[in-house]
Amino acid sequence: MIEHGAAERRKRHGLTIVYTGDGKGKTTAAIGLVVRAVGNQMRVFFLQFIKGSWQSGERTVLRGLSGVDLEVTGRGFTIEELRDSRIPMDDHAAAAAHGWRVAQTIVSQGAYDLVVLDEILAAVTAGLVSVDELLEMVRSKPAELHLVLTGRNAPAALIELADLVSEVQPIKHPFDKGIKAQRGIEF
Repeated sequence: MIEHGAAERRKRHGLTIVYTGDGKGKTTAAIGLVVRAVGNQMRVFFLQFIKGSWQSGERTVLRGLSGVDLEVTGRGFTIEELRDSRIPMDDHAAAAAHGWRVAQTIVSQGAYDLVVLDEILAAVTAGLVSVDELLEMVRSKPAELHLVLTGRNAPAALIELADLVSEVQPIKHPFDKGIKAQRGIEF
């Protein structure tokens, strides 16, 4: 793990950043921020909610970056049209509860400079994580911690509380033409 001076952390104003919207690129934007943070010798924890255990290109890279710890807690998509019906919603709920406990511990300990909760908003939308608990986490996070939250349907209260909110909107997507997700582009 990269050592980062306590004095440097104390003078930092930790931001809450939200990447939301129906378009592709929310996780990609968060990973770009991770790369920038690592390039500045920051310590990063990247926690993925919802997304299953399948291997993706970004996970391979994140696992190889010095200064980045990655944990995947999801069981796969929860929205009805994409959900694997062989995985009971109770399993999704248990995975999200575990992820939420990890997130609470990581955020409260203050050992990282940047924490990404990828697809946390999908977990909130699916009713697997409480919006009130998420808002409390944002309010009570260490002052120097940068916290990134991704996923569709960011609640208005979170948008109000965040320092930076980017909405990713779809204009055109290959899926609309029946083209399936492409390795190296979407996973």
